[in-house]
Amino acid sequence: MSFSDTIGDMITRIRNGQKAGLASVKCPASILREGVLEVLKNEGYIKGYETSEIRKGVKELRIDLKYFEGQGAIKEIKRVSTPGRRHYSKTVDIPKVKNGLGIAILSTSVGVLADYEARKRNVGGEILCYVF
Repeated sequence: MSFSDTIGDMITRIRNGQKAGLASVKCPASILREGVLEVLKNEGYIKGYETSEIRKGVKELRIDLKYFEGQGAIKEIKRVSTPGRRHYSKTVDIPKVKNGLGIAILSTSVGVLADYEARKRNVGGEILCYVF
């Protein structure tokens, strides 16, 4: 199956899974998706993720969602850069989400990073999504 916006698809699966109260959701695997999930895990928005091979050459991600007092740990997750309209930012122009309470996830030349990590390493890149 072919997707035009793989990150947008994964974000929608996470959002829908939390609204439905699911323990985990599944989506096709890619290196970029794993990078975004690693940032979400390090920031405490998801419990974790696991990659499994469902058949030769086809991998799948299982994303374990996180809840606090019955509410999803992710209050808001929004796709910024889309295949039709990319959104790039220099280091000094990286936005702060909700005055620093949330994070922006960027795809940079050194990998997928949270906004504060990109500022610390002095790299800009494509803003993939905002998470709060």
